[in-house]
Amino acid sequence: MRGFSPWLAATAPHIQIWIGALCTIGLYSLLYRENKLYRFFEHVYLGLATGFLVANTWTDIIRPKWYQPMVDKGMWWYMFELMIGFYYYFIFSRRHNWMARLIIGFFLGVASGQAFQQFANDQWPQISATFKPLLPHAAAGTVKAVTPGDAINNIIFVVMVVCVLSYFFFSFEHRNPAIKVSSRLGRWMMMFAFGAIFGSTVMARLALLIDRMYYLVFSWGGELGAETHLGANGKYLACGVIVALVLLMIVLSRRYPDDFSAPPGDSGAGGGGTS
Repeated sequence: MRGFSPWLAATAPHIQIWIGALCTIGLYSLLYRENKLYRFFEHVYLGLATGFLVANTWTDIIRPKWYQPMVDKGMWWYMFELMIGFYYYFIFSRRHNWMARLIIGFFLGVASGQAFQQFANDQWPQISATFKPLLPHAAAGTVKAVTPGDAINNIIFVVMVVCVLSYFFFSFEHRNPAIKVSSRLGRWMMMFAFGAIFGSTVMARLALLIDRMYYLVFSWGGELGAETHLGANGKYLACGVIVALVLLMIVLSRRYPDDFSAPPGDSGAGGGGTS
């Protein structure tokens, strides 16, 4: 790039910061309302992701695992893999689409087998891990020692497992007091687990938000400070610009509601229909 255009090579980092800031602001405009600005940057992001996926497929999969072994190492029989891959395109032929179904069915079977293997590798160890010793004992050979604290934890764990499983006993009505109490406790325990999962999801979203806000305030703010001769005070200018853009978005969405309307297909409250 330096040989092609010295000016572009010198200003490329500044251009990247500005593009990143504009894309961040455009995407986060969704937090207020669905709008055309967000849709534009959404389509840009999807286009870039698709292009990256195509390039990554060639650089990480096709070239090192198929093209180079066939051309550089003389594995000429790899060319048959390309012929098998062309079978997928017979789906566009009304007369020969049965050939595409053959290869699609084959790889669906392979994927199903791999999914079952992954399920067994992930779930079966969890099932065996639920069988825990409930009484403390000393170590004996390959058996680990169980302290009184470990025994108490194991008892609590087993009680929780039994309560959660009792909630899913649908073969009979829960009239027995023991079943009613255990199923109710199981429901509460699942709610705690779901809350923890939801909390971790929110924390992940907040981590992304903090990273983007840090980028806008310090990276983009540093760029604004350099251009406006504010120096380190550029971060305050960036915060002011963000607040001003939020207020401008609110004003424009109220003054021009058609340009900030919901995407097509949303009928709004009431489900649509004429009265």
